[in-house]
Amino acid sequence: MQSDWVTLVPPWLLLGVLGGLAASLVVAGVFLVGGRLFPDDPVARGPRVDGTGRRRVEIRDYLRTIGEPFVEDHPIHGETVAFYLPQRDVALTFDAQAYFRLERAGTYTVLCEHEMPAHGLGRRLPFEVPTFDSAPPRENPIRASFDHLGVPTTADPAEVKRAYRDKVKEAHPDHGGSQSEFKELQEAYAKARDHAEGATA
Repeated sequence: MQSDWVTLVPPWLLLGVLGGLAASLVVAGVFLVGGRLFPDDPVARGPRVDGTGRRRVEIRDYLRTIGEPFVEDHPIHGETVAFYLPQRDVALTFDAQAYFRLERAGTYTVLCEHEMPAHGLGRRLPFEVPTFDSAPPRENPIRASFDHLGVPTTADPAEVKRAYRDKVKEAHPDHGGSQSEFKELQEAYAKARDHAEGATA
């Protein structure tokens, strides 16, 4: 009966199915052998830091920066809060329900959202916190590279190369410079050259 069924199938279809199966087996074998001969490097998996964990680190650093004593994971009024400032009776929590219960109990509580940056905490605290100068604006690395070579950012690759050769005479260790000066010059040249070549391309 099985032979009758096989005879009903067109030979080209039967040949195509068998060929496809054979090709699939060959490809699977190649991948299997390749995986054994050339295994992937193991992926280093460090500790996972989620939103709450990251915020806790930021808040901890912020409280240390402003010099405020704190206790972590502190029980108060039947709740465990992420941070407690004992000298001020201020609780910091990520739990909205705990926030309302602690407020009703008379403890000043700050609800820290997962998206809230740590420096935003200062505006929510019920006491004055020191202010810090904002970080200076970051220097443009391309402009800094051209400045290091003493040429404008509009310089073409030939000008950049000439400036580099002039500076090498001073920065190279064989000419009285230091290894660190020479390395900085090389890095500046590489950045400036890439930028100049990209601008003329």
